[in-house]
Amino acid sequence: VQTTIPQSISTSIAQMAGSQGNFAQQQPTQDPNQRFTVAVDGEPFIGSKDAPVTIVEFSDFQCPFCGRFYAQTEQTLLKKYEGKVRFVYRDFPLDSIHPYARGAAEAAQCAYEQGKFWEYHDLLFQNQQQLTKDDLLTYAKQLKLDEKAFQTCVDSGKYASTVNKDFQDGAALGINGTPTFFVNGRILIGA
Repeated sequence: VQTTIPQSISTSIAQMAGSQGNFAQQQPTQDPNQRFTVAVDGEPFIGSKDAPVTIVEFSDFQCPFCGRFYAQTEQTLLKKYEGKVRFVYRDFPLDSIHPYARGAAEAAQCAYEQGKFWEYHDLLFQNQQQLTKDDLLTYAKQLKLDEKAFQTCVDSGKYASTVNKDFQDGAALGINGTPTFFVNGRILIGA
């Protein structure tokens, strides 16, 4: 049963993405059954820590394909497999093409510190074209975060090393684009 659930979820992700329109094509891996060890400790997640399936998304808040996954697939997937999936978010800002992604990732970590990661995550994806520092502070206000603590956190670069570690971990796993998912360690590339 546990083997069937991850395969079913991987198939569902691919089908949902395929039925939603113009997505990047999924790149085949050399061995689709290869499993990777992906660290999740301390990372924001939705679902039960003891769920039989863990999906780790490496994402970029400015990436249009990540935005499409958020808008068209993520909630459907989480509802369909409620109680069976732990969905983990990790940062993979593509600095060369998304100049605001790293700042957004660090700000999301500051929101996580105040217990509002997922609400902040949602605002970032709903407003991908507005990710300047002023915009990031506006979203913190909307969520009624402690503004002074949030601004101090963002200004200090407190989570720069956390975001960089996510990026380095992703690069070590061979990631070169977003979104990239690991479903119980099996890689799935693309929205």
